[in-house]
Amino acid sequence: MPIIVLVAFILYAITLSVALGRRGLPSASAATDGTAPAQRPRLLIVGATGGTGRQLVAQALDRGHEVTALVRNPSRLEIEHPRLRVLQGDVSDYASVEAAVRGQDVVVSALGHKRFFGPTRILSEGTRNLLRAMEAQGVARFICETSLGIGSSAGRMGLYYTLFMIPVILPFYFWDKTRQERLIAASSVEWVIVRPGVLTNQGKRGSYRHGPRVGSLIWTVHISRADVADFMLNQLESNTYLRTAPGVCW
Repeated sequence: MPIIVLVAFILYAITLSVALGRRGLPSASAATDGTAPAQRPRLLIVGATGGTGRQLVAQALDRGHEVTALVRNPSRLEIEHPRLRVLQGDVSDYASVEAAVRGQDVVVSALGHKRFFGPTRILSEGTRNLLRAMEAQGVARFICETSLGIGSSAGRMGLYYTLFMIPVILPFYFWDKTRQERLIAASSVEWVIVRPGVLTNQGKRGSYRHGPRVGSLIWTVHISRADVADFMLNQLESNTYLRTAPGVCW
């Protein structure tokens, strides 16, 4: 009986990985020409109180950007700067999203949550509101963090995630990420989807692998939130990965 249960679980995990591959962005589309934002564009950062979000805010300010952070709880951001504007709001509330998007040049999203153990649409519905507001306000570029393990990167977080973490802990979370990616790919904005490996709180190395075939089918791949933020902000001035979903890891 234990062998039957084990085989059944492995089949479930593999089936889920295949489904995440088919449901997410199916391939790294060829990059297309786009208009790079003005030098030091004004940024709206969503998910700014999360680990990657805080790094995005801090590094964007270091690079000289005017930054607006849309957060549910401003006291959690713990960053003060004359070029930082903090707006209280929720991505599920379209009115607050549109108010935050107004006047921006680029939207950068590190949206996430910890409601893992049940059906959720927080990521996809929040992203839907962001895209709707961007299209209404004429904001052209969207840079969004998702994850390795979906779409064309299915299985590339390594066996531990493919066979345990994603099917046991994160199936609803990752399924919503596939909806999120589909919404972005179907939008009219200039987008880059960034798929990191397992996130750590280590410092920024400034050296990492990135591209459509990044990751490992065997070993768990990692990258610091600081390096993910660095890579995401690099997409402000580059069209290399425009309308594609590069992976990024050490």
